[in-house]
Amino acid sequence: MTEKSTEPKLKHSLGLLDGTMIVAGSMIGSGIFIVSADIIRNVGSAGWLIVVWALTGFMTLTAALSYGELSAMYPKAGGQYVYLKEAYNKLIAFLYGWSFFAVIQTGTIAAVGVAFSKFTAYLIPAFSEDNILWKLQTGVDDAGAAKFFTISAAQVVSILLIILLTFINTRGVKSGKIIQNTFTLTKLFSLFGLIIFGFIMLKGDVWHANWTNAWHLQKLNTDGTFSQYTVGAALGAVAAAMVGSIFSSDAWNNVTFIAGEMRNPKRNIALSLFLGTMIVTIIYVSANFVYTAVLPLHDIATAAKDRVAVSASHAIFGNVGTIIIALMIMISTFGCNNGLILSGARVYYTMAKDGLFFKRTGELNKFSVPEFGLWLQCIVAGILCLSGKYGDLLDMISFVVVLFYVLTIIGIYILRVKHPDAERPYKAFGYPVLPAIYIVMGLSFCALLIKYKPQFTWPGLIIVLIGIPIYYISQRNVKHEDTTITNA
Repeated sequence: MTEKSTEPKLKHSLGLLDGTMIVAGSMIGSGIFIVSADIIRNVGSAGWLIVVWALTGFMTLTAALSYGELSAMYPKAGGQYVYLKEAYNKLIAFLYGWSFFAVIQTGTIAAVGVAFSKFTAYLIPAFSEDNILWKLQTGVDDAGAAKFFTISAAQVVSILLIILLTFINTRGVKSGKIIQNTFTLTKLFSLFGLIIFGFIMLKGDVWHANWTNAWHLQKLNTDGTFSQYTVGAALGAVAAAMVGSIFSSDAWNNVTFIAGEMRNPKRNIALSLFLGTMIVTIIYVSANFVYTAVLPLHDIATAAKDRVAVSASHAIFGNVGTIIIALMIMISTFGCNNGLILSGARVYYTMAKDGLFFKRTGELNKFSVPEFGLWLQCIVAGILCLSGKYGDLLDMISFVVVLFYVLTIIGIYILRVKHPDAERPYKAFGYPVLPAIYIVMGLSFCALLIKYKPQFTWPGLIIVLIGIPIYYISQRNVKHEDTTITNA
């Protein structure tokens, strides 16, 4: 008589609404409130501002619809990591997982956490990034001025937020689900409210001025003057502008990481991807129309610390607008980080099951969640918060994120050849045309960044390539352990 296994298993606790809230909640962080300032500086017109967001929305929706096929074929924890492993091999999958752990997920958690602190400082000034709690001199610069490593109140608050959300998510997926649904629904209604009031308070003279010469692609300088681009430089400017919008639209695939905890994942993952990305795309494009309806282009480009939404909210609601937008962003970033933290550890869990990550990350606690992976992710995100380099790292990794999306969508074609008879409850919408369009757009984006913004590309590639020796070392250790067990 065999004994039944008492090892905890992932519980199917999440439905379609939960999945959709994870998609939308993980996408909407602080980016939509900030990055339009940099986009306007790069493109110099209202029309091209909307084009950049619309292009990003189209790419995101196309990718999400394509991922639906993969999620229905492989409804397992790990999502994109699993798809890459099945289409290519364990090395490619590991390089994605390594990049995900080193920067993509942990860096995003850090950036969103610090954004929460910065906007909390509007209400509680003591939490400001300008409130330095500790500093240590680390040397001098070329001009002879002292250089310091500092820790601000904003960094401490962001770390405490990450610790709190990590702890909540170690108590089981239902705890994280309640927070995710509550905060995501709140911020969706808040954003729709901001958009509706923005159109009601539309300033005719501002709208007319912004849209009179809306399709002239040019550089908007901070002094209000314009610089003209050559054709090649114009394409590079669009690609550079899209770094911000793509970062703001990223993390839509987080729901695929928790497929092992979704009810009816073959149906609900694909639907969650579509519904979540569609809702967010509508919000993002509409919000940018509102910005151009209440703020002159120069005010968008020169908003204090790029906080376009603060300026827009002030224009709509008056002085109370600052408090309104601060509360909205606090809600937004809190819910966003919960979704990122909840889903991220499931990738490390699946990697550990394949012998490609720390063994303990493949274990579940009594609440059926990968607790060790959650805390490991928390530590790395906390270190990135203290480094102050999370923003630079995310700029560098945008290239890599899109490259892995392209590889994953190419995987649809590969799997159609490798496994033509495999069950496909859902097939990629518009196949083979729409996935091919995404691949072309994604590769074009990456190529333009390589040519015109190399600082956004090579560092990210180096981070990925560091994973190659780590992969072979881990495989050698696995083989050594297997040999030891066999000999024993």
